[in-house]
Amino acid sequence: MIRRLQLLVIAAVLVVAAFSTAIPFLFYLVYLAILVVGGSYILTRLGLTDLEAGYAVSQLHGQVGDQLRVTYTLRNTSRWPKFWLEIHNPTSLPGGLPGRALSLTPRGERSWLVRTPLSRRGHFRIEPLQIRTGDPFGFFEASATVGQGIPLVVYPRIERLPLWQLPPAGLEGSHAAAERTLQTTPLATTVRPWAPGDSFNRIHWKSTARHGDIQVKEFDLEQTSDVWIFLDLDRRAHAGVGDESTLEVGVRAAASIADRALVENRAVGMTTSGHRLGVLPADRGGRQHLKIMQLLAAVEADGTAPLGEALLAGLSRLRHGMTAVVITPSVDRGWVRPLAALRGRGVACVAVVLDAESYARAAIDGPTGRPAGGLQPATAPTAAPHSPEVEKAMRALRHALAEYELRADWVAAGQILGEALVS
Repeated sequence: MIRRLQLLVIAAVLVVAAFSTAIPFLFYLVYLAILVVGGSYILTRLGLTDLEAGYAVSQLHGQVGDQLRVTYTLRNTSRWPKFWLEIHNPTSLPGGLPGRALSLTPRGERSWLVRTPLSRRGHFRIEPLQIRTGDPFGFFEASATVGQGIPLVVYPRIERLPLWQLPPAGLEGSHAAAERTLQTTPLATTVRPWAPGDSFNRIHWKSTARHGDIQVKEFDLEQTSDVWIFLDLDRRAHAGVGDESTLEVGVRAAASIADRALVENRAVGMTTSGHRLGVLPADRGGRQHLKIMQLLAAVEADGTAPLGEALLAGLSRLRHGMTAVVITPSVDRGWVRPLAALRGRGVACVAVVLDAESYARAAIDGPTGRPAGGLQPATAPTAAPHSPEVEKAMRALRHALAEYELRADWVAAGQILGEALVS
């Protein structure tokens, strides 16, 4: 705006000087200025006419580590060339989407593909396509918006847990699952007439003798215990930054455990103790997997309530035969007693404790123990010991867990989750 005002003042002075002095050279400058400014204005106005543009994304949701592909297409339907076009997609994705400046020949078309990694979980948005053009002198500028905004959900990465098992189910007296299975299980629930393909070891001889024709046993799936995951989001307990923080590792642990339980045909519920207590009722199947991933994609370490309060609030949702999995970086023993109280109700308990100090140290020194951005040491670094206060709190927590015979898996910075979580 200031530049245009300066040009306007210069043009006015030039016109006044030309008509006041009647010098031919000044009139030549006036005519030249009118030609340049007028041509620049017309060129800018025609820069976005008869132009077709669009973009398409390869997916609307993905996991951390996936690659998002965005295809752009730009087409000039006029008989005049487009000398300069700038195309850009504003987005909240980390790192953004790269723009491009190009030109189009008459009736020309350009298409290109942009690949960007999905490096952080969360809910993001890709804004409408922005196209901008102008004149070579920078006097005028024109822009247009194409399309609509697109929401994009990035789920946390799921890691395999080959050595991790939930406690066995203890569901005496509960009913069997309603889903039939082709495999032989201990749950023979009914008999039916024999059909071609039935194995002879499924014949129920007493029913066969009673009915007078061959009857075979039909089995249900073996009973499995439900799983309820408590994810601690108290901001005072979390440490570290980026992908190697207690928050991100805890979210990955919750996603991996939930995925493992759903594959085992267990019903999974979840409680997150963030700014607001989030509760996802227990269910099984692919729809529940999607709900859990959407919940974990949005959580942040913004809670103020301790984990013990979340455990007490969830007592009414836990019943006999379930398994409670607690994921926390807190070394405060306050959550151990509410967790141990669940055992008296027939609820199995598992704790996943994240070593918050190791993650805080890794954020400063780097995951290999080298100072971030500094020189590499001459010798291989060794793991630094915990501070006396933290070491004392960790010993007290281990003693409290052992006192109540609660199973606990400890995860430190730099460890592979599948190796840290073992039965």
